[in-house]
Amino acid sequence: MKVRDIMTENVEYVSSDTNLNAVAKLMADKNIGSVPVCLGKSVLGIITDRDIVIRAVAKGKNPTTVKADEVMSKDVISVSQDTDAHEAADKMAQYQIKRLPVIENGNLVGILSLGDLAIESIHIDEAGDALSSISQGIHH
Repeated sequence: MKVRDIMTENVEYVSSDTNLNAVAKLMADKNIGSVPVCLGKSVLGIITDRDIVIRAVAKGKNPTTVKADEVMSKDVISVSQDTDAHEAADKMAQYQIKRLPVIENGNLVGILSLGDLAIESIHIDEAGDALSSISQGIHH
């Protein structure tokens, strides 16, 4: 099974100049913990709820003036639509992440979450193992 078969295609994303207040509101409204930061459909980085807390709120920065590109992670771990779902699960466990942007020709085309893998019964054990590793902070 390929990533394209189980990924979410309608991906929420923000631009690099979106303020953290708007990013946090999007996360709350959509019940998500990370959002790709894009220029057009080109992924520049990814911002997580933890990035907002650690890199802005904890440092007393104003979330209405700090922009996404100031706190986002620039080293984005991603997959393509043709990546095997088993390989994607392994990547999630290896890098301790729950969501992988799906990129084709430099453009964001979807997102793969740990939940997407768990829905597919053949991946239930891998998704469980990945979540267990992520929860325990174990690096492979």
